[in-house]
Amino acid sequence: DISGSGTIKNIFITTDRQRFSEMIIRIFWDGETEPSVECPLGAFFCMGHDGVPHTVNSLPVVVAPYRGLNAYWSMPFRKRARIELENRGDTFSEIVAYKVLYHAEPISDDACYFHAVYRRSVTSEEYPRHVILDNVQGRGVYVGTYLAWTVLNSGWWGEGEVKFFIDGDDKYPTICDNGTEDYFGGAWNFGAYGVIPGSSEVVYSTPYIGVPALFVGNGESPKKLSMYRFHIEDCIGFEKDIKVTVDTIGWQTDRKKYKHLSEDVASVAFWYQSEPHVKFKPLPPREKLFDR
Repeated sequence: DISGSGTIKNIFITTDRQRFSEMIIRIFWDGETEPSVECPLGAFFCMGHDGVPHTVNSLPVVVAPYRGLNAYWSMPFRKRARIELENRGDTFSEIVAYKVLYHAEPISDDACYFHAVYRRSVTSEEYPRHVILDNVQGRGVYVGTYLAWTVLNSGWWGEGEVKFFIDGDDKYPTICDNGTEDYFGGAWNFGAYGVIPGSSEVVYSTPYIGVPALFVGNGESPKKLSMYRFHIEDCIGFEKDIKVTVDTIGWQTDRKKYKHLSEDVASVAFWYQSEPHVKFKPLPPREKLFDR
């Protein structure tokens, strides 16, 4: 809980809690009663699958061995910054270690505030679309997407486009990216399903884009992927509003056509905007957080 003006430069957290989805991180700016950041702890640090711990090597987020969570987002505040961590589990957490490094400094009048919000949905064949971000009003820039994707179908799953609807655009997106793997910088099914014979999706982690974790499954558990893209050099500005979605569309090899999929998708959107922001939708109950 910091009084005065400044900029948070680094947050480090670790805990002995095995299910990071049972911990909720919230950040409040300048005495607001509603958080500007509200996410399960793991998902905020691009590690959204509890059962698939992994490292992340990006510029704004680093998960170092073993489960050391580091954020390097620049987070300005003018009057106060308050960070909360809630335990939604059934037991005590014996260890929570953290540090917050910040510069005490004046903040310019045009600086925006950092925001992040978590969403999770199970899409349907009738409506194959997961909403990453909506109901944003004001001026700002979109700077990152994290997806924790559970594949509920056989075959290739990643043809859905990531779409940005900006400043009143509704029927047609302002920006329509290529298939899901292209948005995250990969291509040709991340190297899976016959494009490279005998291969599976390839794991990679770079400063701006990555698929740092892949759990292939064992016949009983579904495939799970962890994916991030940070729009740092290519941030997406908006003056009035922004909505971000991803379609859940796959490929039907035997019929050589696209198909709508029912998939389990959790996401975190990262953006900056002027305050006040619209109140976030409530987080799902504990049993429906991305606890896989």
